Amino acid sequence: MEKKIITTPIDDAQIEDLFIGDVIYLTGMLVTCRDDGHRRLVRNGIYPDFDLKGMAILHAGPIVKKTDSGFEMISIGPTTSRRMEAYEKEFIEMTGTKIVIGKGGMGAKTAQGCKEQKALHCIFPGGCAVSAATQVEEIVGVEWEDFGMPEAFWIMRVKEFGPLIVSIDTKGNNLFELNKAEFNRKKEEALEDVLKHVHYSHN
Repeated sequence: MEKKIITTPIDDAQIEDLFIGDVIYLTGMLVTCRDDGHRRLVRNGIYPDFDLKGMAILHAGPIVKKTDSGFEMISIGPTTSRRMEAYEKEFIEMTGTKIVIGKGGMGAKTAQGCKEQKALHCIFPGGCAVSAATQVEEIVGVEWEDFGMPEAFWIMRVKEFGPLIVSIDTKGNNLFELNKAEFNRKKEEALEDVLKHVHYSHN
């Protein structure tokens, strides 16, 4: 199967035919933005100098080394995306961000934001932080250093960053919520079957 590569700046045509469960890779610009950055932008209306329209953000707290020529990415593992659920919908609307990447799924509010703005949420595999750093070609810059290294707004150029699993698509379909519903359905079926054999009511 041909590797699906999304290149920044991202337009609707690149992502509107993707569906939950699809695997993609990102080439171009990627920035890190976590709790503090989301709060600063959404609550206070303070934007970074770097224009996020058509770009991708990564929920991550990287380890970065200062060098004579700039910065070197040592490790960049994803942070749990659910922590940003309260702000992500507004963040997407306010910035024009097209892909949000993190660990684990996000909720109904983010799914609605992805549907309205034609954006994606994607999962980067956990435990691959050092491997992910090798996909960072260059750290172009950094903003909001007052937050400290993990929360700062790191601006990177990446090549085939991934694999990224689409967990929320542009139609608002949510892989984690669908899987949860299916699990609960099967759990109830299994429970009913067990109860037939043990003659015990759980009501």
